Amino acid sequence: MSVINISNLYKSFGDKEVLKGIDFKVDEGEILGVLGPSGAGKTTLIEIMIGHLESDKGISKIFDVSSTQLKDDSYSKIGTVLDEAGLFDRLTCRQNLEIFRKIYSIDKDEVNTVLQKVGLYESSNVAVDKLSKGMKQRLVLGRAIMHKPKLLFLDEPTSGLDPSTSQLIHKLLLELKQKGTTILLVTHNMQEATDLCDKVAFLFDGKIIEYDTPTRICDKHNELNQISIVTNHDKEFKVPNNKESYSEILNALKDDEIKSIHSSEPNLGEVFISLTGKELI
Repeated sequence: MSVINISNLYKSFGDKEVLKGIDFKVDEGEILGVLGPSGAGKTTLIEIMIGHLESDKGISKIFDVSSTQLKDDSYSKIGTVLDEAGLFDRLTCRQNLEIFRKIYSIDKDEVNTVLQKVGLYESSNVAVDKLSKGMKQRLVLGRAIMHKPKLLFLDEPTSGLDPSTSQLIHKLLLELKQKGTTILLVTHNMQEATDLCDKVAFLFDGKIIEYDTPTRICDKHNELNQISIVTNHDKEFKVPNNKESYSEILNALKDDEIKSIHSSEPNLGEVFISLTGKELI
């Protein structure tokens, strides 16, 4: 079942065409990574999907409901972590979550559960303006998942965070996925996309220029298609990745000479640069 269905989507602001015929689907329990440089249209795309903006043309459906017709019953199944945190700085972590809990009529015990999940239980009575950036981001994520949404929109949830905080968020997202939550993740972090996403979409100049699993995208653009071998004597040699080279590799294995062996497929970042000539910044 497709939780998100986007078809032939267009959006312009004045003379600037931001989205130019976007198509994709996200099935239940999938994580889709949307990757693109600043100004590529990622935030505009999310704003259309959650009904904050109207497209000029095309279809945007969430839970098989048009994004322009989403009502409370649909929004109650959606969680968002966008650029604007929307936290109350003078209130504590617990008080911020309590406000959200009351809006959605969530059980009182869920506040403690969420604080523990995002690693903020010990800081539950600390005011938001005293929190680090990483702690605020975890609180925003905790608020977004407290009502157990079926769909999460995440816009750069780990941007600028330390590795340990990013790792905690990654673990939590994978746990949500295992429970059936569908996630649309906007990120600049190619390794994050590789580790978390079932599929990724490269958004560039208003168009999706590549869309598939991270592995298949990298395999597709493996132009060298070779194997690099480093021996125990630190000598490196490269051979084509074909059956004619197997005897050479086998001989090295028999002689116990191989220190490392790597195939030549590029990573997502290298593929993005090769397609666009630009890095994600």
